[in-house]
Amino acid sequence: MRRTTIALLAPCLLLATATIGCSNSDGAAKDCATALTGRTGSDSADTPTVSEAEERVDALDKTCAGMVRSGYADAAKNAADAVKKKTKEGGKSRPEACEPLSEDDYTALLMAEAIGGLGWTDKDGRFDKLKMVESLGWRCVFV
Repeated sequence: MRRTTIALLAPCLLLATATIGCSNSDGAAKDCATALTGRTGSDSADTPTVSEAEERVDALDKTCAGMVRSGYADAAKNAADAVKKKTKEGGKSRPEACEPLSEDDYTALLMAEAIGGLGWTDKDGRFDKLKMVESLGWRCVFV
């Protein structure tokens, strides 16, 4: 019984610690996202948390992979090139507001803001693959 209790308690304690850590970094993430809006052309109200930024980037990645599998590698390459260009423009130097974040968190926020700056998000800040496809001029791609 004692082993079961410890086995169940350990993940809960780890999650509680991670939640505390995330809540502290969420403020830094919002400040960083705000600092990146001018560089990426994203909406100033678009201030995702790190986990929201990671979700946005993951959604783009999955969409591009699906496009490649469906025979639309050119469209996926165009999307990747557009994000790369926008990210490069926005990431010339790391804003002071982004200093508290790890390199991975900063990169996720920068990419998420670049995706937003390209107009590829919906009103809730989620990646919108139809907006991406339309902005690239691919009207017949079904992903």
